[in-house]
Amino acid sequence: MRRVEHRSLRFRLLAWLGGVALVVMGLTWLMHGILLHDLARNFLGERLRQEAEHTLLQFHQGRLSTQLWQAESPALQVFHHLYVLQLDGEITTSHPRWLETLLPYLEGEDETLDVISSGERHLLVYRKRFEFDSRSGVLLIGEDFGQVEAGLESLHWWVGGIAGLLLILLIGLNMMAVSRALRPLSRLREQLDELRSGTRERLHLDTPSELDPLVAQLSLLMDEHARRLQRSRESLANLSHALKTPLTAVIQALRGSRPIDSERREKMHRRLEDMHAQLDTELKRSRIAGPNAGQRANIRLEAEQLIEMFTNLYPHRSFRLDIETSVPANASVERQDYIEMLGILLDNAAKWARHQIHCRVQQDASLAILVEDDGSGVASGDLNRLGRRGTRLDQGQPGHGLGLAILRQIVERYAGQVRFELSPAGGLRVEIVLPLNEAG
Repeated sequence: MRRVEHRSLRFRLLAWLGGVALVVMGLTWLMHGILLHDLARNFLGERLRQEAEHTLLQFHQGRLSTQLWQAESPALQVFHHLYVLQLDGEITTSHPRWLETLLPYLEGEDETLDVISSGERHLLVYRKRFEFDSRSGVLLIGEDFGQVEAGLESLHWWVGGIAGLLLILLIGLNMMAVSRALRPLSRLREQLDELRSGTRERLHLDTPSELDPLVAQLSLLMDEHARRLQRSRESLANLSHALKTPLTAVIQALRGSRPIDSERREKMHRRLEDMHAQLDTELKRSRIAGPNAGQRANIRLEAEQLIEMFTNLYPHRSFRLDIETSVPANASVERQDYIEMLGILLDNAAKWARHQIHCRVQQDASLAILVEDDGSGVASGDLNRLGRRGTRLDQGQPGHGLGLAILRQIVERYAGQVRFELSPAGGLRVEIVLPLNEAG
């Protein structure tokens, strides 16, 4: 026997739809019974009222007399209604066996309609007060309501049976509708299996509009995975090519019989430094995640921690951080990318500043990070050379000129911009602008 999976979407949809259909059918059936009973009661009551009005009119016109309502009166043999007349305390009735039951109902309001029970019999009784020749009277007219109720109950159960059949039909239709609605998910699972096995490269689904965001997100994740795989392969190829020649030269120098003098030692040291820089650069490039990698950065927290770290590294520099209140706690920038970009800017500014480094972060449609220093700056003609791979405009500070190049690569991954300008404080002013995709 197949086990019911209570966590499945199919089971939950069918349970909800079936439960709602059952409740609606049950309430409709109950309301049908109540309304049908009231409708029959009001219909018969109106007929009794009209008959009472007609009878009293005949009585006032002298066409009827109190003797008419005597049980043995031949005139009553043609009527099937029950009559009770009270006039100046004298009571006449067409059905004496009901008189004891109906006596309490001679007292009360002017006009009422009641269902009176006696044993298993039910009687619908209409009461009417009237005045005749300065005498007060009460007229009761009743009709057997038991047969009507039996007919209504039979009709009510027939309707209940039909409603049950409709409920079964509705549950069957719900099962068909749910199966058809879940079919795109089955096709999505099949195509994901094909992607995993390598027999398919892209998702091609004609899905309902509600699943479009899910398919779009899956496509983005697959594209990002493909880009990372390609970038890793390129980084490995670049690293292998860049390290092979200097590493071979160092090995040959160490294996040779020629003594290593200070000049050769300095050359080997530079080669090893270049290899270390190349390795560090490729490692940083491999860590670039991009805009769809998740793990949003906490703008303020990460910036404050970086400022604290660089304050300890450069104790003779003064760092100032301004983050506008419009900047949310988390922005759609991957945390490691944000730390890498801001770290490069702060480290570069701290190397060349005299005293002051100012960092400002603001956000509207884009996230803007601006870092400027009061150092010697860069000649305006050299601004467009900044950020090129291996470019070092000043050899006075340690480094390989790769930091700003990595910064450009990260910003390009976010389709952003890097601007190099002269700072009013005298040094360099670098601003990066990253368009934000909050929906992603």
